[in-house]
Amino acid sequence: MLRFMRNKILIPSLILLALAAFFSFKYTVSDIEEGRKKLIIETVASALEQGHFAPRDINDSFSSKIYHRFINRMDYDKRILTQEDLNVLSKYEFKLDDQIKKGSTEFYNNFKELYDNGLSAGEAYYQDILSAPFDYTIKEEYVSGGEDFSLFPADEKARKDRWRQYLKYRTLNNYVDLKKKQEDRIADNDTTLTDPKTDSELEADARQNVRKSMEYFFKRMKKFDGEDRFTLYVNSITNTHDPHTDYFPPEDKQRFDEAMSGSFFGIGARLQDKEGNITVVEIIAGSPCWKQGDLEAGDQIIKVGQGKEEPVDITGYDIDDAVKIIRGPKGTEVRLTVKKVNGAEQVIPIIRGEVQIEEAFAKSAIIESEVGPVGYIYLPDFYADFQNSNGRRSGEDVAIEVMKLKNAGVKGIILDLRYNGGGSLNDVINMSGLFIDDGPVVQVKSSNSNPVTLEDRQSGSLYDGPLAIMINHGSASASEILAAAMQDYKRAVIVGSTTFGKGTVQKIIPLDEVLKFTDKIAAKENDKSLGALKLTIQKFYRVNGGSTQLRGVTPDIIFPDQYQHIDMGERKDKAALAWDEIPAANYKIVPNPVDARKLAKLSYERINNNKTFDLIKENADRIKEQENDRTYSLNEEAYKAEMEELNKTAKKMEELEEEIEELTLSNPKEDLAKINMDSTTITKNEEWLKNLSKDIYLSETVRIIEDMNSMDSKVSMDMRNE
Repeated sequence: MLRFMRNKILIPSLILLALAAFFSFKYTVSDIEEGRKKLIIETVASALEQGHFAPRDINDSFSSKIYHRFINRMDYDKRILTQEDLNVLSKYEFKLDDQIKKGSTEFYNNFKELYDNGLSAGEAYYQDILSAPFDYTIKEEYVSGGEDFSLFPADEKARKDRWRQYLKYRTLNNYVDLKKKQEDRIADNDTTLTDPKTDSELEADARQNVRKSMEYFFKRMKKFDGEDRFTLYVNSITNTHDPHTDYFPPEDKQRFDEAMSGSFFGIGARLQDKEGNITVVEIIAGSPCWKQGDLEAGDQIIKVGQGKEEPVDITGYDIDDAVKIIRGPKGTEVRLTVKKVNGAEQVIPIIRGEVQIEEAFAKSAIIESEVGPVGYIYLPDFYADFQNSNGRRSGEDVAIEVMKLKNAGVKGIILDLRYNGGGSLNDVINMSGLFIDDGPVVQVKSSNSNPVTLEDRQSGSLYDGPLAIMINHGSASASEILAAAMQDYKRAVIVGSTTFGKGTVQKIIPLDEVLKFTDKIAAKENDKSLGALKLTIQKFYRVNGGSTQLRGVTPDIIFPDQYQHIDMGERKDKAALAWDEIPAANYKIVPNPVDARKLAKLSYERINNNKTFDLIKENADRIKEQENDRTYSLNEEAYKAEMEELNKTAKKMEELEEEIEELTLSNPKEDLAKINMDSTTITKNEEWLKNLSKDIYLSETVRIIEDMNSMDSKVSMDMRNE
């Protein structure tokens, strides 16, 4: 009896202890994760306050900017949240500053709950909406989204209708494409098309394609877990300080290191998920898509086809899933259907191949001109092998190319820095020294300290003849420093379009090293790194005292550009650090400087009488008009008319390119042995020269070098007067 009573008491007690331990464990795991998030926010805030070049005040205004940035990032197309959801979240708009200081995740947790509910609703909507045909004869429009909060649907009913409009737009796009392809096959008497489909059958196929795409979209969103969303929230805080200050969780830090070491995708394009679209953010120099020439930064990849097979719609795909079908065996063809910045669609065939590192290094060519040979140097990056003292450096490589061109007796040199995103600062200094005697090249300033002047200390120059430097909106950082220095010294004429405007320096800081001693003990309990912070710590300044930040470098001769009326680069982000200036460094312009005004006058006379440049300017005006127009017709005839109008300019450009008088190019004799090693290197070189021969911007720059010769703009360092 006693044993029975003891067991009667003991067994329930053990059960209660087990349950208590279970719930205690659950609470502890959750508490540790919340504690880690709190620690990340506090540590990031501390690092920003103590280490950022220009830390912003964490106040109500800053809070509102984070609030809008984060919500727009998470739901740019305004399909997930409703105005009712915003009514719940709006109480935090001016309180996030207080939450950041406390490390609170209250807003983030509330947002996440509403966001998850919206995703679940959308997943139910699309399956129902795509089960029946759409009527494309109705006059109706779809607004694709934007930063305006008024675009959020009012309530649940409005959200479902917004999903209907979105899915109808996607299906119409697919349906028109399928019809066009079938019509083309019939017109070409394609004998493999034995049983053409009816319009209703094609429409059903289009809905099925969109359905598959939506399945991938929601699969991707489910993979986009709490850690990823929390990272976006923290980056909404850091990016509100400036666009280049980023938080990296441990996994992203590893990927960042790999990217910095030179890893890239098989076709040679760096891709990014922008508001649910697989977008090209950079074309890797020398890659298959670079050689093909049609794929550009800003293009959205809509479909991927394997050769002539039916393409797969990848809208909504996860980046990893998209890359898997873009990659493939060497020598096979992948066809990318892309949407251009102006809305036009284009199918781009690319033969897969391995990107050869050699093609990413500096190289030169010789161009025939009326005054004799003109040298051309292509520099994709200011590269440097920091791990190998005997590795290649861009400064040394450019010096070698200059010597080759001098040996060929060139009458001028063109240095092409278009789309050069920067790199090694030391190589900028060394490269500048190739063209000037000696003197300061750039000033670097940290917060609350005097600027440090970095100089070319080696007397004399390697080349003192006519020099033109080509730049555009993709030229950033180190490219801007070199172009600015040569412009300030009046050593070269700078041509092209205004540069990116990145005049800041970043440093990677492991957050675990920023923690206080007591916090380090707490962090060890989780046994997981907090990640790292890429922090803006310095600013670049020209030798004339002006910053390259925000404003970039304005060319002496501005070439028409289809994006010339659009804010590009640094200027596009409201959080970008401001332009400012400091006292000029002690420098002297070169003797017999470039007469940029006279050269510009002669160049503009040619440009204004060139049909291709006229079309580029016309397209630039059209892009400006359409910049904020995110409205699309859901009526088939109206939609087709819109697409036809957008494609007109591309067709005209192709026709005019056929009329362009091609440049005649050759290689320096020193490169011939390497080029003629085998058929592959010969073909690569022929493709490179062919692309250059049709480059209208390069052609005009050659004319400018001719003008410099006729004006006797040769700079002679031997004539320098101190």
